[in-house]
Amino acid sequence: MKMKSTFKIMLVGRNPHPGPLPSVGRGGNAPSVMANLRRVARCNPRVFLAGIFLLLLAFRSFGAPAEIGITNEAPFFGQKPVPVSLQGFSGEAEQVLKFDLYVQGFSFVTPDAAQYLINGSSAENVTGTLTDKFAHKMLLSRSYNGASVRRQAHAFADEIVGAIRESKPIGQSKIAFKTQPGGYGPGEIYVSDFDGYGAQPVTSDGAIVTRPAWVPGRMALYYTSYARDNPDIFYHSLSSGQRRVIAGYSGLNTGAAVSPDGSKVAMILSKSGSPNVWVCSANGSDLKRLTTGIEDSSPCWSPDGEWICFATKFRERRRLAKIPAGGGAVQYLTTTGAANPTEPDWSPDGKWIAFTSQMGDFNICVMAADGSVPPVILVSGQNPSWSANSRSLVFNHGPAGRQSLAVLDAFTKQYKDCHHMGGSSSQPAWAR
Repeated sequence: MKMKSTFKIMLVGRNPHPGPLPSVGRGGNAPSVMANLRRVARCNPRVFLAGIFLLLLAFRSFGAPAEIGITNEAPFFGQKPVPVSLQGFSGEAEQVLKFDLYVQGFSFVTPDAAQYLINGSSAENVTGTLTDKFAHKMLLSRSYNGASVRRQAHAFADEIVGAIRESKPIGQSKIAFKTQPGGYGPGEIYVSDFDGYGAQPVTSDGAIVTRPAWVPGRMALYYTSYARDNPDIFYHSLSSGQRRVIAGYSGLNTGAAVSPDGSKVAMILSKSGSPNVWVCSANGSDLKRLTTGIEDSSPCWSPDGEWICFATKFRERRRLAKIPAGGGAVQYLTTTGAANPTEPDWSPDGKWIAFTSQMGDFNICVMAADGSVPPVILVSGQNPSWSANSRSLVFNHGPAGRQSLAVLDAFTKQYKDCHHMGGSSSQPAWAR
């Protein structure tokens, strides 16, 4: 995942798939290329001119103007969205398709400016086709029935993205979040579709609640609730409705995060004094303390289950760190340019860590998990949570007491607000 500056010849114009040719010159960098060209020009001007002539002919054969551009490799974040046209849909189906595709890095243009053509109808059921305009090839032809128009449109969006990118579907996934109906005070945990529709309450305690976390592959949550007048961590089965306390120690019990295989839970407990990272089995047994810092928070797991990333204070500065899940030495992560980091979340593909940075305002940031790409500020907001596709994030933003949820495409920085149920919604967690 190295980022490097290279000298590239770009093909633009009538070539239907413009892009960079292989790097030119020893080492593929601009100084080497220019040195070689100057050396050839001095030693044999005729060879130099002949080479330039052949290069121009090559450009002409691709139907492009004869121009050479020196560019850096495409950045990971701030990429241009994929242009598509969407024709024939209306109402709820059109709204769903536009939301789902926009937050996965697509933009909507006229058919003559599009790379892909999406055509169809939603008069009764959703039917549609996807065509690669450049390749003159139909990629999809689908008709849906047996579910609501909203579900059908989500399913079609999933297939569109899968045909173009082969990424994991998110259209029918769920999120959990905290809602305070009055904006402040006690709240409840809710679960909804990832776009905010179909919200259903999980709790009805009329108590302070915080930090819902999904059990991977199951309809079950962990969260913290003051239902017993103490911040306790509950396990809650959404299928049966049954719940139980798995951490009810004196002091703080919060920040539950479930391991990828569902067998262990990392959490923040203050039972021994300072809030630190602890790990236990899924039922609360076999409790083990991992850290001994002065103020730890927000643990999350690496997708291979080998590491736990968390926020901590070191020499009075908030930092991100990671520690082996079985215990060991703490390793600090570098977040230069993104001060006061907290609320990390590790992407399912293992490549990225999203987190919140507070530098006056709260910002959503992403960095490479191995440190090879420094933090990039994406948008204003807090509490990022990755989807299964490792490119879309749900987060909350807005003024205190009126927070709302939104879904963000990390690589294009495009985002849209979710359907809002009123009050203030925050701390979203995306089911995987």
